[in-house]
Amino acid sequence: MTSPVQLTPAVLRESLARTAPPPDARDLHMSFIPAGAKATEAAVLVPIVNRKGALQVLLTQRTSHLSDHAGQISFPGGRVELEDASREDTALRETEEEIGLARTRVTIVGRLPLYEIPSGFRITPIVGWVEPPFDLKLDAFEVASVFEAPLAHFVDAGRYQRREYRFKGRHRHYMAIPYQGRYIWGATAGMLYSLARMLNANG
Repeated sequence: MTSPVQLTPAVLRESLARTAPPPDARDLHMSFIPAGAKATEAAVLVPIVNRKGALQVLLTQRTSHLSDHAGQISFPGGRVELEDASREDTALRETEEEIGLARTRVTIVGRLPLYEIPSGFRITPIVGWVEPPFDLKLDAFEVASVFEAPLAHFVDAGRYQRREYRFKGRHRHYMAIPYQGRYIWGATAGMLYSLARMLNANG
């Protein structure tokens, strides 16, 4: 694969434009939404920050009082609104609202496969190349903190763990990838795993 250090917006765009690799035993893009059921459409931004010497992934820690996914590590994003022209527009708007990252600092380079979660959301992950410098202003109601982690950590598919838990009488499986004491799991880890597999297959 192409080393994360060698990635450019053009290389990343080309990799994401190719066909995603077939599922493997740890892929969790199974449909959580029953056929015919109404899904809540959403989009998130997967921000790749162009720091000198090491590309970084920007992640948020949600506040503990939220009704959905409280305290979890996630990408900025949210529900699609009627005024959004596209899923890319949703991701950029929500990112501006949640962490204050101006869309002028983001170049959209592609999408990852759709991701469904048990709460009924169908999420479109939008990958964006972010050029520093930029200022952030967190929405204190939704976002407790923001941090960056090396893209190289997430491109290593061997770091991912497949876990399971029991929910409403059923066994559910999810992906996890710890990072320096932080526990990244669920949809966020699954999307990062998709990114890793696409870069590994197409780089």
